[in-house]
Amino acid sequence: MLRIAVPNKGSLAEPASDMLREAGYRQRRDGRELVLTDEANDVEFFFLRPRDIAVYVGSGTVDAGITGRDLLLDSGVDAVEHRALGFATSTFRFAGPPEAVRTLADIAGKRVATSYPVLVGGFLRDRGIEAEVVRLDGAIESTVRLGVADLVADVVETGSTLRAAGLEVFGEEILTSEAVLIRPAGDPHPKLAVLDRRLHSVLVARRYVLMDYDVPDYAVERAVAITPGLESPTVSPLHTKGWVAVRAMVERDATNQLMDRLYDVGARAILVTQIHACRI
Repeated sequence: MLRIAVPNKGSLAEPASDMLREAGYRQRRDGRELVLTDEANDVEFFFLRPRDIAVYVGSGTVDAGITGRDLLLDSGVDAVEHRALGFATSTFRFAGPPEAVRTLADIAGKRVATSYPVLVGGFLRDRGIEAEVVRLDGAIESTVRLGVADLVADVVETGSTLRAAGLEVFGEEILTSEAVLIRPAGDPHPKLAVLDRRLHSVLVARRYVLMDYDVPDYAVERAVAITPGLESPTVSPLHTKGWVAVRAMVERDATNQLMDRLYDVGARAILVTQIHACRI
């Protein structure tokens, strides 16, 4: 039985469970449930703190887990990223008083407050910058004003919270993070391939839709050039001579632009259908 760690709370929890549910796995209905066995799929889920998941995976206690790339790298454990999952994206940056720090070189000799000391410490060492990393949990925007640190390293979305604290973002990105499927280093569990294939299929189904349309024979080549599909579109003759039906997978975000282009080359009866499940 494959043992999988899933976030029990926070921004990762709900989208992770939604993705697993779309992949055909049972998920808990009660937030107090800590373990759930999905006998039909031969999987056991353990609902754990997101920051702890990498530790459990790295120790081999569970066979796989869903957590943030930032949490994986900050854990320092013997676990590896297996697949990026495309949600819970975030960017890590340095921020400090604009009169005190403007470049990465200005960090040398200063105190950096962060909730990710391993991640930030490794970033600085890789660039030959010596600084004191101060670990703090929770909001760290006030640490500079309180005199605990000279600058901070944290998740940045709009930057408004940092600006309100008198801090400005500077330097290169420390990391772009997102939710990832992780596993212990070394050979993966034999049944991990099924989970990975299902999650990949969810990602494909979310990104693509099926587009069907009718098009005159003379315009087929121009139409299929617009919708080449993942491998090749399906083209079938219609009862009315001189017309064919075409079906292809297209990117969801480009749907309306593609329909406009198809219409311009003569396609009609253009329909779009969501993909609920697939195997690519």
